[in-house]
Amino acid sequence: MSSATPSSATAVVSRNLPQKLVIASRESRLALWQAEHVRAALQQYYPACDVSILGMTTRGDQILDRTLSKVGGKGLFVKELEFAMDEGRADLAVHSLKDVPMELPPGFTLAAVMEREDPRDALVSSAYASLDEMPPGTVVGTSSLRREAALRSRYPHLVVKPLRGNLDTRLGKLDRGEYGAIILAAAGLKRLGLGDRIRALIPLEASLPAAGQGALGIETLSTRPELAEWLAPLNHQPTALAVTAERAVSRRLGGSCQVPLAAHARWDGDQLRLEAFVALPDGSRAIRAAAAGPAADLAAAEALGQACAGDLLAQGAESILAALADSGDAASPSPA
Repeated sequence: MSSATPSSATAVVSRNLPQKLVIASRESRLALWQAEHVRAALQQYYPACDVSILGMTTRGDQILDRTLSKVGGKGLFVKELEFAMDEGRADLAVHSLKDVPMELPPGFTLAAVMEREDPRDALVSSAYASLDEMPPGTVVGTSSLRREAALRSRYPHLVVKPLRGNLDTRLGKLDRGEYGAIILAAAGLKRLGLGDRIRALIPLEASLPAAGQGALGIETLSTRPELAEWLAPLNHQPTALAVTAERAVSRRLGGSCQVPLAAHARWDGDQLRLEAFVALPDGSRAIRAAAAGPAADLAAAEALGQACAGDLLAQGAESILAALADSGDAASPSPA
C-alpha cells in the first residue's frame, strides 16, 4: 500500500517522536499480517521506535459454533483489544474495518484508515468457477447475513449454510468437502498471498460489499492525541472519506452483523459515488439506493452517507428493520 511506504523526503519530522508503541491484534494469521503491516509502516516513519505486537484471542475467535448475529456481533472481535488499550498494555489496535462496530465505545476513536485493498467478495471453490454454474442444492458457506441475502435473492436454488472460523479454518472446511463453495473477502485472501484460491471476483451488482470492506482501521484512545499525530502519515484520505460515507449509512440504519446491509463508495474523479442496500436475510425483499457528491472532507462524506441512508428509509427500509427487530435480529434505525 503506497500510503504506508514513505520516502526519505516524506519521513515525519517532530520533536516528540514515539519511542515505543504496542499494537494489539487478534492472533489469526490475517490479523497478525495486518498488525505486522502497520508495524512495518510505523518503523519506516519512526526507525528509532520500538514497535511490538500484542497478540490476543477474542471472544469472536473463541465462539465458533454459532453465527456472530446470535452471540453479540462484530464487537466481539474488538472488545479485548480495547481493554488492552484502556489498561495501558497497548497503544493502538489494528482492525479489518468491516469488523468494527459503527459506534465505538466512549473514549475510543479511529485515528487512521489505510489504503483499501480490493473490496469485493470472492468465490472460492474447487469444483465451480462461478455461482452461475452451480447446480441446485450446492452448499455455499458464508458468515455474513449480507452475503446470504444477496445469494438467496439471486440464486434461490443454492443452499446457504453458516461458515465460522478464521480464514484458514474456513478454507479447510471447503477443502474437506463440507461446502461446494465459500464466499470470502477478496482482500484477506490477497493479503495472505492466497489470491490463487479465488475462482471468481463477484461483481458489485451481485454482492455489494460491507461498509469498510478491504480497509484497515487503526483504533486508539481519544485521550491520546499524540497517537493521532504519529499515525497521520498512515491515513489514506480517499479511503477514509469513502468508508466514512459507508459507515454513515450503516450507523443510520443501526447496522451490525445482524442486519443484511451493504454500503460501498468509490471515487469517480472528484465525485464520491455511494451505493447501498438493505435486505431480509432470505432475500425476499431488498431495497437499494445511491448518492453522489464531491465529499471534500469527512463532514461532507458523512452527509453523503446520511442522504443515502435517508433514501433507503424513504423507500421502506424501516419495515425491513422492524421485521428484523421483531425476530430479535436487529436494532431500530438511528434518527437523523
